[in-house]
Amino acid sequence: MPRTTKPLRRPLRLSTALLAGTLLLGGLTTAPAAAGATASPAATTAVRVNQVGYLPDGPKRATVVTTAPGALAWQLRNASGTVVASGSTVPYGADAPSGQSVQVADFSSYRSAGAGYVLAVDGSGSVPFDIRADLYDTLRSDAMAFFHHQRSGISVDASLVGAAYARPAGHLGVAPNKGDTSVPCQATVCDYTQDVRGGWYDAGDHGKYVVNGGLSAWLLVNSFERAERAGKGAALGDSTLRVPERGNGTPDVLDEARWELDFLMRMQVPEGKPYAGMAFHKVHDAAWTGMPMRPEQDAQPRELHRPSTAATLNLAAAAAQCARVFRPYDSAYADRCLSAARRAWAAAQTHPALYAPASDSTGGGAYEDNRVTDEFYWAAAELYATTGESAYRDAVTASPWHTSAEAFSPYGFGWADTAALGRLVLATVPNGLPATDLARVRASVTAAADAHLSRMGAQGYAVPVPADGYFWGSNGEVADDAVVMAVAGELTGDGRYRAGALEALDYLLGRNALGLSYVTGYGETSSQNQHHRFWAHQLDPSLPHPPAGSLAGGPDSALQDPVAQEKLTGCAPAACYVDDIGSYSTNEVAVNWNAPLAWLAGYAAERTSGGGEPPTSACAVTYTVNSLWSTGFTATVTVRNTGSTPVDGWQLTWPYPGGQRVTSAWNATVTQNGTAVSARDADWNRTIAPGATASFGVQGTHSGSNPSPAAFALNGNACV
Repeated sequence: MPRTTKPLRRPLRLSTALLAGTLLLGGLTTAPAAAGATASPAATTAVRVNQVGYLPDGPKRATVVTTAPGALAWQLRNASGTVVASGSTVPYGADAPSGQSVQVADFSSYRSAGAGYVLAVDGSGSVPFDIRADLYDTLRSDAMAFFHHQRSGISVDASLVGAAYARPAGHLGVAPNKGDTSVPCQATVCDYTQDVRGGWYDAGDHGKYVVNGGLSAWLLVNSFERAERAGKGAALGDSTLRVPERGNGTPDVLDEARWELDFLMRMQVPEGKPYAGMAFHKVHDAAWTGMPMRPEQDAQPRELHRPSTAATLNLAAAAAQCARVFRPYDSAYADRCLSAARRAWAAAQTHPALYAPASDSTGGGAYEDNRVTDEFYWAAAELYATTGESAYRDAVTASPWHTSAEAFSPYGFGWADTAALGRLVLATVPNGLPATDLARVRASVTAAADAHLSRMGAQGYAVPVPADGYFWGSNGEVADDAVVMAVAGELTGDGRYRAGALEALDYLLGRNALGLSYVTGYGETSSQNQHHRFWAHQLDPSLPHPPAGSLAGGPDSALQDPVAQEKLTGCAPAACYVDDIGSYSTNEVAVNWNAPLAWLAGYAAERTSGGGEPPTSACAVTYTVNSLWSTGFTATVTVRNTGSTPVDGWQLTWPYPGGQRVTSAWNATVTQNGTAVSARDADWNRTIAPGATASFGVQGTHSGSNPSPAAFALNGNACV
């Protein structure tokens, strides 16, 4: 069905009237709605909690909707009704985005695991919830499985997803499909056909879009890269997720990302054709299909849309990241990715301003973007982090985004705003930037996270988005902001950032203005009727609801679909959501919203040793050159644990400032990509007690200059 563009780069400001138009009823605040409206299930309680629960060592806060002016007593009761903790709420007052008067209850000090807890405040009890360390293990799996469900060009097997969700492959040219194996271009775009099978259906329709797919694949691969830095990559490793490639020796999350990466590379214009090396912007039906419509039933002709600079740079960034992260598992595939990335980068430089038009929104979203300097920065950062080559470093440092205060937007990153991704890469992947430059990049991440925490502290539901940030896909914005906070925690070891990321997850899972979990299958009251052509139970009872782990787009105060306009008139911004399959502007699913949810669920599922933040690797490194000759050297690297807890498993990373190359090593496994070097423990020396050291040696070559490295990181945390 026709719809407007995806989330705006700079959302329209909300009017004062929209912020203020609410009514207080019985201690709950509701927005006026059109006659007969069934916006979303009314919250059954004034006490809004994460309906799944809380981690024992994480933050535990709830928001209470009440007009009471003074603090209220709260009680935490276990499943048998026994009071196990008590305290007083903190009055907050008027919360503009929700239009509600609220107070906050904090029971973080209670850490005992259990099921069926209820928080009672002023005669109201929350829905039951759990406190346990494995709280997010299932969500990690389900949020990742979303992408297998969305695969194009492959059958979805009941053994992996259940009988209700099994289906034949879509868009392979089997009647009535026209298929994606030989797709023509729109008129005047090209005179040949292209095999663009595979990839993920972007959202509730059958379109596949490079700019959204590139961002989403990047997030999945980045989730694994971050987990590896934290020593937790095994949780996403081979045979951990529900993918058909399990058991092949490659981490399952990378197998899933590869399904999309293969599609992205198929969207690259072949050599010898006009715009060679560029990426077609998108492929989808010539007209919007009806609902419901399973993929293999789609009879619409498919079309390739004109290449764009934005799509080409998404391909360059995602493929460059692929080359780095896949290399230990499939070096040939890594080489293929790097070749595609280099070609895309060169083509984008040749065609730096080929923009996708906003008018091209028949049959699929337009995904228009007429500012691509941020994509150039992101792609250059990925290519530099992977290769260490000076040309890409120069592109990074010459970009205005490298020093811009706006790289991290208050509204998060997204398919049209990618400068933040370049910063995240440079802050976390070892590279050869000068120490002062690297420190500034890392400081920009923590500054952005601080801004998110500040916004959370200024809102009754602890949401990291601005009060006017409830636009199309606002839930994805919340999850994106949580990613930034999590990375800030990794860089600093400051537990405030992990707490902020977890509280953002609280919002998505029920601690919000509607008292509703936006993730299907999670929580007592969750979204069930997201906009989707196959998961369309609301339209056809023989079809399923969306599978568990599917994130709804969330409140959109612009009311950009007829159902929202009918049912949500006068809603407070944070309440502009309706669980109706027809409300595509508030209730669609999309890969770029589930990708940060999957990233966040994987992060939250990691076990900690207490305090809320994974144990940091406080460390000091000594690098000593033992011998030096005309073309070579040997050196000893000693890392000291300066923290108060043992390091169990370590990875030390550093960039070589003089282009040195490691040729051999002892007492550690050492690999090198470009200037970036990574040394892993030899198992027998994996544990470094507080105050103890571990040493290893390297031999390498140099070309006349052998400056010692100046920046080391242990398990992703900077050393002194």
